[in-house]
Amino acid sequence: MSLLDLLTSLLFDHTIRTVALGTATLGIVSGVLGSFAVLRKQSLLGDALSHAALPGVAIAYMLTGSKSPAVLMLGAGAAGVLAILLLINITRQTRLKEDSVLGIVLSVFFGFGLLLLTFLQRNPDARQAGLNTFLFGQAATLLTRDVITMAIFGGLALLFVVVFWKEFKLLSFDREFGASLGLPMPRIDMLLTTLLVVAVVIGLQAVGVVLMSAMLVAPGAAARQWTNHLGRMTLLSALFGALAGVAGALLSSLGTGLSTGPVIVLCISVIVLFSLVMAPNRGLLWNYLRQWRNRRRLRTEAVLENIYLMSSQHDDPSHPHAITALEAVSGAGNVRRSLEELQRRGLAVPYDGNKWALTAEGVRAAQTRLQPAQKDEK
Repeated sequence: MSLLDLLTSLLFDHTIRTVALGTATLGIVSGVLGSFAVLRKQSLLGDALSHAALPGVAIAYMLTGSKSPAVLMLGAGAAGVLAILLLINITRQTRLKEDSVLGIVLSVFFGFGLLLLTFLQRNPDARQAGLNTFLFGQAATLLTRDVITMAIFGGLALLFVVVFWKEFKLLSFDREFGASLGLPMPRIDMLLTTLLVVAVVIGLQAVGVVLMSAMLVAPGAAARQWTNHLGRMTLLSALFGALAGVAGALLSSLGTGLSTGPVIVLCISVIVLFSLVMAPNRGLLWNYLRQWRNRRRLRTEAVLENIYLMSSQHDDPSHPHAITALEAVSGAGNVRRSLEELQRRGLAVPYDGNKWALTAEGVRAAQTRLQPAQKDEK
C-alpha cells in the first residue's frame, strides 16, 4: 500500500479515521502533560498511575455492570486519585523515599487489578468479556462516542494546563520560589498529578495500562532534545504524540495481527531515538561532531603555537621547519592536516614540499594566543 493509499484511507475510511482521531487525541494530551512529568523527573509516576488504574476499571464494571467508556474512565480515574493520596500520605508519614513508594503502589494496585480481572473472567456472566483488553489496549475498537469522550476529558485537562500554566512552570523549575510567593504548591502538585491521571484514563482503551507510561514519557523526552523552552517543548511533545498515534493507526491497518497500541509505542520510540541522535542541541550525532571539531581546532592551534615556539629560536619568526620535526614536537594527531588547515586560513605556507613556516598573519595569531600564558609565567 502506497503513502497515497494510506492518506486516502485516513480521510475516507471511517474506522481508520476514528482510530486515528482517538490516538491523536491521546498523543496530544499525554504529550502536553507528560512534558511536566519528564521535567520533574517523575517518569515512574506515569507508570504507577497507569497500572493503578486497572483495579478501578474492574471495580467500576462490578458496581455498574456497564462497559461504557465514561463509566470505566471514571473508575480508573478514582483508582488513580486513590493511588496519589496513598503515595502522598505514605511518603509524608514514613521514611520511605518516593521512588520506593511508587514501586509499592504500582505493584499492589496492578496485582489487585489482575486478581479482579481473573475473577471476572471465571465468572459465567459473559458481559465482562473484553475487560482484559485494558491491559494492552485495543484501539481498533474505538467508536465515535469513545473519541468524543476522550476529547472531552482531554480538553478539560488541557484547559487546566492553560489556566495554571505559570503555576505548573514554577512547580517544574523552582518549587521553593513558588512557595515563597505564597502559592499553595502542594495543591498545585496534586492538581498536576490528577491531570496525569486524566491522561492515563483516556489512553487505557487505546494502548492499555502496560504501555500507557510510554505515551506519557516518550513524547516529552523526545521534545526535550530539541528545545530548552517549555512552551515549545509542550507543543513539540503534543505534535510527536499525535504523529505517533496517527502513524500507529495507519501502520496497524496494513496487516492483520498488528495491535494498534504496541505499534503506536514503537512509533513514538522511533521518534525518541531519532531525537536522541539528530537533535541539534542535545543529539548524539551533533555532540560527536562538535567534539570532533573542537579536538581538530585544538590540534591545529597546538601546531600553530609549536611552529612559532620553534621559530622563536631563530632570528626570523617565519623560519621554515620540517614536518617531521613538527610531528615530533606536536605528538599524536595528524599534523599535516592541521598544517593544511592553517594554510587555508592564511596562517602557514609550505616550503620545498616538506617544510612549513608561518606567515606574518600566522605570527601575529600565535603571539596573540601565547600572550596570556606568557603574562601568567611572569
